[in-house]
Amino acid sequence: MVDLKGQYNQIKDVVNPSIQEVIENAAFINGPKVHEFQKNLEDYLGVKHVIPCANGTDALQIAMMGLGLKPGDEVITADFTFAATVEVIALLNLTPVLVDVNPDDFNINIEAIERAITPKTKAIVPVHLFGQCANMEGIMSLAKKHNLYVIEDNAQAIGANYTYKNGKKLKSGTIGHVASTSFFPSKNLGCYGDGGAIFTNDDDLAHTIRGIVNHGMYKRYHHDVVGVNSRLDSIQAAVLNAKLPHLDDYNKARQSAARKYNEAFKNIKGITIPKLSNGCENGICEQCDCHVFHQYTLKLEGIDRDALVAHLNENDIPCGVYYPIPLHKQKAYADSRYNEDHFKVTNTLVKTVISLPMHTELDDDQIDYIVSKVKSFINA
Repeated sequence: MVDLKGQYNQIKDVVNPSIQEVIENAAFINGPKVHEFQKNLEDYLGVKHVIPCANGTDALQIAMMGLGLKPGDEVITADFTFAATVEVIALLNLTPVLVDVNPDDFNINIEAIERAITPKTKAIVPVHLFGQCANMEGIMSLAKKHNLYVIEDNAQAIGANYTYKNGKKLKSGTIGHVASTSFFPSKNLGCYGDGGAIFTNDDDLAHTIRGIVNHGMYKRYHHDVVGVNSRLDSIQAAVLNAKLPHLDDYNKARQSAARKYNEAFKNIKGITIPKLSNGCENGICEQCDCHVFHQYTLKLEGIDRDALVAHLNENDIPCGVYYPIPLHKQKAYADSRYNEDHFKVTNTLVKTVISLPMHTELDDDQIDYIVSKVKSFINA
């Protein structure tokens, strides 16, 4: 699904000496490379504060801890996403409230959010799924109306732009009260191990979070808040520093691959190509920057998804099903309050979506081969 070795070969002349520098100066934890990466990412995103941490799941948990959410507080998030989003809500003894998503862009549905708000609701966690932003203008308006926090889960969309109705653009992860991201190796900006970060423009919140990631300390052996041990190590920061200047080019390569996929699949019966939230027609124009295609995901109708997966695997083509089981049906997060009629879209998507290889090193021959095998299955 990704070609990390091919990507590494393009930047190893920068990565290798950067890692060696960390080894030689032995500043493995919270060293100069971490501070350098923090500043560079702040500049790239246009956000006041980036707080690096150990992984994306920690980032989301720490963001909630920083907001001071209390046990029993309700947090609304999407049913169609990876479990980490709801996992941290449950770990903090908050109450997860799962809602349905849009059938076209797979992101959290605004009307479903509004229906789910109760006096106990304290936050909304929109997940920018597969590489494009949820409807942040609508979500922020809803949050303001009900006095709620917005915590962006930006693990899949770093580098994407969100365009407001008036044309203003902001980077994903810089719109809500706080955001989290993951630097897992397969992400659009990934390191060579685990890593994550929290973003915010709130000075006080940033100060609180900086203590939380380091055992609640602002001064050594003085624990002012309840914290965790979650720090980005310097070797991973060195890798991320080497990759960050290439992020826009990486995302453009993904967008280019998506355009080629779109052109190949747009008129095939039973296949729906990715829909863009900003209304671009039938694919992505050269100027579009709203979707960075962490995944390239098709919807199938009248096509045996599982048989197609087997067919692709038999032809040495990896593919993914994100996500095969809705969160509301997972044993850990099942709740008698949920009504199946409220999850019609998610319950359909889990049976019909398939994600094809998507990464920065995809070339035309690979795309042509993948497309040909999909078509041969459909036409068999």
